[in-house]
Amino acid sequence: MGKIQIKKKDIWIDMTPMSDVMTLLLCFFMLTSTFLTPEPIKVNQPSSVSEVKIPDNVLNILVSPEGKIYVGTENKNTMLAMMQDVTAKFDISLNGAQLKNFKEDAMIGAPLSQFTAYYDLGTEKMAEAIQTMGIPTDSIDGGMSEFQEWIKAAHEADPDMKLAIKCDATTPYKYVKKMMSELQDMNENRYQLITNLKTASEE
Repeated sequence: MGKIQIKKKDIWIDMTPMSDVMTLLLCFFMLTSTFLTPEPIKVNQPSSVSEVKIPDNVLNILVSPEGKIYVGTENKNTMLAMMQDVTAKFDISLNGAQLKNFKEDAMIGAPLSQFTAYYDLGTEKMAEAIQTMGIPTDSIDGGMSEFQEWIKAAHEADPDMKLAIKCDATTPYKYVKKMMSELQDMNENRYQLITNLKTASEE
């Protein structure tokens, strides 16, 4: 008796729906993702059990382990308004190239005495130079310090601006206390501290 041959059929799977779904997912994550702004220095902030969302209109105050202070906000228009306010007060002007470098910089950290020279540097040299700089907290001619001038300019650019302090876990308390004293002298007594969320293993 002869064998019955079963006719083989090719299996065809339509991949169009899967590719559509993958494209939609890719678009979703690209449009909803938020990218972290690079900071002039890396800080390992301490941990805490408090979990509060930071508002959008916040001025970040970064304090390095060496006591260097940097300020910045995610809103580039506010940063530009702050710069124009402070530089106009101290008769400092930036040319086109310097202004372009300022807009690309993540945070403000150059003293006013080196402001134009700092933004004359290339992007790579700026990243190196900012490590040794920082906004001075010494008063200018018995008045406000440069740090206080930047805080004042931030509030003038955005009256609803909130303050958030981010320090390294190894930053000596004297540097943090000095910076907080500067804020208290301006009647700035409300601010948030940025920390890592403490895990179960750290408790």
